[in-house]
Amino acid sequence: MKQADISAIHLDAVGGVAGDMFVAALLDVRPELWPQCQAALAALELPATVVASLIPHRDGTLGGSRFVVSDAGGGHAHTSWRQLRGRLEKALRGEVRRVALGIFQALAEAEAAVHAIAVDEVEFHEVGAIDSIVDVVCAAALIAAIGPCRWSLGPLPRGRGQVKTAHGVLPLPAPATLELLKGFLLVDDGEEGERVTPTGAAVLRFLQASQETDSQVRRLVGAGTGFGSRTFASRSNILRASLYADAPGAEIGTLNTDQVEVLRCEIDDQSPEDLAVALDHLRKNAGVIDVCQWPVFAKKGRVATALQILARPEAAERVIAEILDETTTLGVRREAQARCTLARRSSRVGGVGVKLARRRRGTTAKAEMDDLAAIDGAQTRRAARREAEAKALREGEGTESDGAA
Repeated sequence: MKQADISAIHLDAVGGVAGDMFVAALLDVRPELWPQCQAALAALELPATVVASLIPHRDGTLGGSRFVVSDAGGGHAHTSWRQLRGRLEKALRGEVRRVALGIFQALAEAEAAVHAIAVDEVEFHEVGAIDSIVDVVCAAALIAAIGPCRWSLGPLPRGRGQVKTAHGVLPLPAPATLELLKGFLLVDDGEEGERVTPTGAAVLRFLQASQETDSQVRRLVGAGTGFGSRTFASRSNILRASLYADAPGAEIGTLNTDQVEVLRCEIDDQSPEDLAVALDHLRKNAGVIDVCQWPVFAKKGRVATALQILARPEAAERVIAEILDETTTLGVRREAQARCTLARRSSRVGGVGVKLARRRRGTTAKAEMDDLAAIDGAQTRRAARREAEAKALREGEGTESDGAA
């Protein structure tokens, strides 16, 4: 698998998210990237007593890897952000340096916010320990090696209880972690203890990991399992990383693939004129791809209208609410479906919009009838249409657009 093949990585935080779990999950599926981690660590010139290793691990249910950092010299856990930043800037290079600094910057800003101090005054305690620094630098090396892609994750476990820190006993999630997780979806799964660490939260914040639906159809190319050090009663303490590549629509390369929500209902007690207005409103709704209707025979032999709306997955809930508000139906059926659409472009020729579709045997053109409606006479309209379509095909220029299918 080539590095450039990866277009998306999804994280399943079954046990939680920590820096070591993140590194272990990615190296479990991409072990060939370990040399990049070693090179980044070598640049830090760590004491010889510090040893980082990836080891196989099983918890009796699942198998995967653990990332373990040991320090026989007993390094201290107190580092100022100013000192650490200078050290990273001096030792690291390129994208690895940018990512490592970005992750620690997110941590520093969170600490500054919760302690009401300037960012440059931040002193890292637990996060300043050697193992945390190694975790972040290795995470940065892996993120840099994988390159740009879409990062996503499901709901994060909130955790329960308290944690003992250099600042005393604090509620979970710890204050800096809570600051970093603002905007993310969290769930209480009943397990006690810390579930998302500050370093894990900082990595997610830096990656801007999305919890929105990914409507792009993709090909699964591998998955890795990273274990944490704790044991839970109801689940394995793992972070799973699933790697995806783009899925080509066809060998000829003319198809785009994605996913849509198909929303359906029948309406038998709304006047045609009011329903027409309602459908016009629905067509203007952001996230709606297409609206169509046809007559059907409903219960008691009544003639009704069957309604079908194609919506983007991330907008489906809102569109359903609009359907229930605009029409008299009492319920909406929904189904996620993959769709394939031709690669399309749009162009304007003499004020007439033309859609260009790239098909297997060549490009076709279709002029927009709304732009031809002002022309009197069927033959004149046909001539204007043919002229606009022919010119658009000759020019072969335009911008890609997304239509209904």
